[in-house]
Amino acid sequence: MAPDQAPTGPDTAAGHSDATGFRFVVNWPEIHADDAAAIKAFWVAEGALNDEAAMAQRVRQVVMHARSADGAVAGVCTAIAVTPPRLAQPMYYWRTFVGARWRASPLVMSLLKRSCVLLEEHARAHDYPCIGVLLELENDRFKERGRMATWFNPRFVYIGRSDRGLDLRALYFKGARLKPPAQSA
Repeated sequence: MAPDQAPTGPDTAAGHSDATGFRFVVNWPEIHADDAAAIKAFWVAEGALNDEAAMAQRVRQVVMHARSADGAVAGVCTAIAVTPPRLAQPMYYWRTFVGARWRASPLVMSLLKRSCVLLEEHARAHDYPCIGVLLELENDRFKERGRMATWFNPRFVYIGRSDRGLDLRALYFKGARLKPPAQSA
């Protein structure tokens, strides 16, 4: 495995556990009803979301979630296709939420690495509807530890600040090509 890649194959499959003890469940591109219900309950219990309409919209964007050794939902990541005006290219806007009791764990990076592999595989199989993944860093932990202009695993690069003043990072999929302006709107 290349040092800048997350695990592929069985490591990204539903039910795979890693050394941290989390089990990663793939929900992309369509989520199972039981997983959707568990994730909504997790969001409510953790105070992340509680509006039913917002949860119904967000749950359709779930790429993957992680369960702890006791089966509890521990973290969720989502992606939605966006075309930021500054980039003028379609990107998956990636978000994650990790439960309070797991925030000191490496779960957020495991979700990021694994979900980027899934999104890249999906993009490659569908003629690259998006050319990469976009992060807007709200978490202070990333701001403190991720000050390098280029991250190597996964391979995100700093591309500036968002309208909200937050660091923006982009990962471009291998083999993706820039879309002509008419296709990127």
